[in-house]
Parts: sequence; C-alpha cells; structure tokens
Amino acid sequence: MEPVKVGICGLGTVGSGTFNVLMRNADEIARRAGRPLVVEQVGARRDNPDCDLTGINITRDVFEVARNPEIDVVVELIGGYDVARQLVLEAIDNGKHVVTANKALIAVHGNEIFQAAAEKGVIVAFEAAVAGGIPVIKSLREGLGGNKIQWLAGIINGTGNFILTHMSEDGRDFDDVLAEAQALGYAEADPTFDVEGIDAAHKLTILASIAYGVPLQFEKAYTEGISQITSEDIEQADNLGYTIKHLGISCRTEEGIELRVHPTLLPKQRLLANVHGVKNAIEIMGDAVGPTLYYGAGAGAEPTASAVVADLLDVARDMATEHKYRTPYLAFSGINEQGEAAPQVLPMENIVTAYYLRLQAVDRPGVLARVASILSEQGISIEALIQKEATEGELVPIIMMTHRTRESSMNEAIRQLEALADVAGSVTRIRVENLDDNA
Repeated sequence: MEPVKVGICGLGTVGSGTFNVLMRNADEIARRAGRPLVVEQVGARRDNPDCDLTGINITRDVFEVARNPEIDVVVELIGGYDVARQLVLEAIDNGKHVVTANKALIAVHGNEIFQAAAEKGVIVAFEAAVAGGIPVIKSLREGLGGNKIQWLAGIINGTGNFILTHMSEDGRDFDDVLAEAQALGYAEADPTFDVEGIDAAHKLTILASIAYGVPLQFEKAYTEGISQITSEDIEQADNLGYTIKHLGISCRTEEGIELRVHPTLLPKQRLLANVHGVKNAIEIMGDAVGPTLYYGAGAGAEPTASAVVADLLDVARDMATEHKYRTPYLAFSGINEQGEAAPQVLPMENIVTAYYLRLQAVDRPGVLARVASILSEQGISIEALIQKEATEGELVPIIMMTHRTRESSMNEAIRQLEALADVAGSVTRIRVENLDDNA
C-alpha cells in the first residue's frame, strides 16, 4: 500500500518525541499499520538538536504543512489556542486528517473542529490530549463502549500531583515544592494552568464528553487550584485517614452532569490516593465492568509521542473507511443513549459531597456551639470534630468533617462563619470524596 505521508507541526518536547519514535520504530509501525508512515515535512520555528532532520523537508511556516498537497495527516503539536485552531481548520479545509495533543484546543474549540471535520469527512484524533501516554480516550470511547459510565475521577495533572506528593511526604510548604517543580522542569515559570486546575479542567471536559455523549463545555467546568493548601491541612487529613489529591471529577446524576476540578480528600486505601509524583491515573466506573483504573506517565516527550503515534496508526488504518463507519470523535452519534437532549452540566452549587473545614476561632465559651448551630441551620451534619489547643492570641484551630451536603448550603454556612466576630480570617474548605458514593 502507498505510504501515509505525515506533516509534523511543532518540534518542541512532544514534536521531537513524535519524530524520533516514528523514525526509530518505523519498521514496527509499518507492520502494525500495514503501510509505512513517512515524515514528509516538518513545520517548526527552529530545529531541535534532539532530532536528526537530514533529508527532511523543513519549513518555518506551519501553514505550509496544512497546504502541502503531498501531506495526508497534519500533526498539530504547537499548543495554544489561536494559531493551533487556524492551523487545524486550514488542514481540515484542505482535506487533511489531523492528529493533535492539544487539550486546550479540543476542550475550547473541539465542537467547531469536529463539525468542520465531519463536513470534510476527515479524521481528528486526540488521544495524546489527555493523560499523555495513558490510552484512556481509546479505552473510554471503545473498550468501555458497552457501558453506561456512572462516574470518572482522575489525577490528570502531573505538576499538581508532584507538589501535593512532596508536601505530604516531606512536610514542606506549597511555595517551596513549586519552586523545586519549576527547577526540575515539571512546572512552567507561570504555573497557573497547572496549579489552579485549568489544565486538568481541559482534560476533564474531554473525558466527560466521551463518557456521557455531551458537547464539550469547558466554560461550565468548576475549577479550583491547590495554591491555598497548607502543610497543616495535609497533616490533619493524614490524621483523619485521608490523602489530599487534586482531582478532576465528573459523574452522572439524575439532575445532570457534574464537571469539577478541585483539591479532594480521598481515603488512604483508595488506589488514586496512592498515585505519587508526576504520574497520572484515571478511575472510571461503568455499570457493566465496574471500576477500572488507568495509570502511567501523563506527560513527557516519548510517553506523549506514544499516544500521538497510536493515533497516526488509527488514521492509517481508517483512511480508506467511509466516514460514517468510523468511530465518532466523541464516541456518540450526536445524542445520548435514550435519544433525548444531552444532559446539562450542573452548576457547582448543586453538587453534593462531604467537606473538611478548618477555621481559627477565639477561645471563648459558646463559640463552638455557635459554629455548630450555623452548620445545623444549613442542614449540615458534623461527622468528626477536632479542637486543638489555643495558639498565640488565644485562637483555637477547629477541624471538622461533615456528612454529605449540597454545595450551596456549605457556601452559605461558610459565609456566616466568616462573618462571626470570633472567627479569624477565612474558613478553609476541601471537599471529601469516597467516590463509591457516586455509584
């Protein structure tokens, strides 16, 4: 069969990894695909010394790759929103199949891109956009295709997991571990996307769409970061039998779909609670299969390249298949399994979970009773309470665990607690999940 001619746009970490894997494993890949995959052209602003580009057609204009009539598949690895969107849409308009590792692009512009691709009858593959080398999209879209997905939860940002792991294991503060993560190259100079949950929300948006057959709705994802987590919170969680992880959680309820990223207390015995360092892991609950766990490298040159090349293999196999017989981009053919309008993403105020609360109160008779009264007025039941010895200035640290309650009730309770004259500063709130409660 004729070779599949590939154009790679971007020669950074993932681009160089993809180029090298395609070159090193060319024979193995050809045997799997039934035809060779040949790098016909590379579009990059500069060469990468890690890649031997001898004999490769190089251009500094990535749009030349999208317009090159010799190219069958454009691999978008430049990242970001605007230029990447223009590049992908131009490639589609020119009848090219597309492979991308760009989670931000898919989460924000995926609906538009998939519509354009469907009209042209071309493939858009994006396994590498979520969890690097872990084949979770293929597993969710195809391997679990016979299941009604009930919930999924994952550690889908390695930077945040690295920080929380070392805060827990070494007793260090957030800023200290963040500086180490930046020195090691795990965190960017501006770490906002990682530590504030935006990166994880991009990935969760994609997973939820495939799980439930709903449109991509990144703008509706609730996002909360880890920068306010303290070593004291980690110590108290440990004392209570929990580990703090930065999770992306989505579950199907009678009211709609939950889509949320935030710090979460997990029971220590859960598998997700024991994922350390920069590793990623996603747990998925299907009604037929039960819980399944997907674990591995969530980033890096060759782990992510592994997913990019796997997508290229799929494209090579499916190019000759009529478009209507290919697997839908987001697993479903436009409607959910009941033939009804897609379920809505719930506002965060409507979700129900348990909570960890930490506050500083004046050591005075009746204060604890008033705190308990405020919670009770909002229908919030206390499961466990720890009142520590008074600190300087006669402030008493109070730690509480609540039973499951609605977020809106907890928000109102926290508003009233912070308004008390006897409470100093803000109340720290971390959500607690057993995950089995979502089944």
